[in-house]
Amino acid sequence: MALTKRIIPCLDIKNGRVVKGTHFEGLRDAGDPVELAARYNEQGADEVVFLDITASKEGRGTIIPVIERAADELFLPLTVGGGIRTLDDITRILRAGADKVSINTSAVDDPTLITRAAERFGTQCVVVAIDVRANPAMKDGATPISLPDGRTVWYEVVTMGGSHPTGIDAVRWAKEVEERGAGEILLTSMETDGTKNGFDIPVTRAVSESVGIPVIASGGVGTLEHFREGFALGKADACLAASVFHYGEMTVSQVKEYLAGQGIQVRL
Repeated sequence: MALTKRIIPCLDIKNGRVVKGTHFEGLRDAGDPVELAARYNEQGADEVVFLDITASKEGRGTIIPVIERAADELFLPLTVGGGIRTLDDITRILRAGADKVSINTSAVDDPTLITRAAERFGTQCVVVAIDVRANPAMKDGATPISLPDGRTVWYEVVTMGGSHPTGIDAVRWAKEVEERGAGEILLTSMETDGTKNGFDIPVTRAVSESVGIPVIASGGVGTLEHFREGFALGKADACLAASVFHYGEMTVSQVKEYLAGQGIQVRL
């Protein structure tokens, strides 16, 4: 029996409110995180992700009160990321009611955090978020990825909300985080984030094919067809979206009904 594909609304949180922008910039308010998450719960979302998008830049911890409110009101898995630097941070977030934590910048800065977190809390609790950007300047050791326009690039891991290039090859990093015990990868392409032009299929497929753990495709959904492409072409295990849900352009249930009609197994 094939595993069902998951649809995951993502709520980017700043100062306790949900925000959304393009390429991680030009943020605008989209509402209260718990109210939005409750709506997605009713629509049949498989999970919800809360990302405190400025926590790492501002050097502070994640918003515990929001997590506690959400855990009290929701009946679906909750993943929380942003500003997580230590095992104690993870402990607090899980105790507040989250089911999984998502680590990004801190995992790049100290890859042993992935290993230590997996050993203490279990791989099922550890999601590593990987933000990437296409780099046309090929270098030795980088994984070449062909784009639809014929160019060959490699994808570089970026941190600090996309503002800091690391020089790390995304595909190699994905393999390493799996080896270190991550249970899932949340892959966001800076090329497509907020554009509504569709997922970055080349890098999604490259990462999905290189690891054995689930890959969540993120960044760029604008149409129902984009979800199908994320699964069928990008080979993702889950598709994550934000603005199309927050601003009422489509519902989770509409997405699932469409996918089921396209022969993609989803939980209805």
